[in-house]
Amino acid sequence: MKFQTLEVWQLSYETACDTYKQCRSLRDRGFKDQITRSALSVPSNIAEGIERQSYKEQVQFLFIAKGSLAELITQAMIGCDIGYLDDAFVKALLIRAEEISRMLGALIRTISTKIKR
Repeated sequence: MKFQTLEVWQLSYETACDTYKQCRSLRDRGFKDQITRSALSVPSNIAEGIERQSYKEQVQFLFIAKGSLAELITQAMIGCDIGYLDDAFVKALLIRAEEISRMLGALIRTISTKIKR
C-alpha cells in the first residue's frame, strides 16, 4: 500500500492516535465521538484517496481529508476553551495540523497537474 509511505499520512495517523489517547477519559460522549471521528477521518481519507485509480478521485478524497482536518482543528480549539482538552496538547495539534494542511495542499496540487494532461 503506497499511502503508508506518505509523510502526510504518517503525520495524520499519529495525530489521530494522539487524539484518541487524549480523549480516552472524556465523559462527554458526543464531543468525544465527534473529535475522534474527525481525527480518524483525515488519515482514512488520505488512504482511500491514494488507493483510488483516477487522479480526480484521489484529489476528491484529499479535499475531504482537508475538510476533516478543519473540523478537528475547530473541535480541538473548542475542547481546549471549555476545559476538555489539555492546552499543550491542542497547541501541538494545531502546529501539526498546519503542517498536514500544507502537505495535503501540495499533494493536491501535484496530483491535479496530472488530471489536466
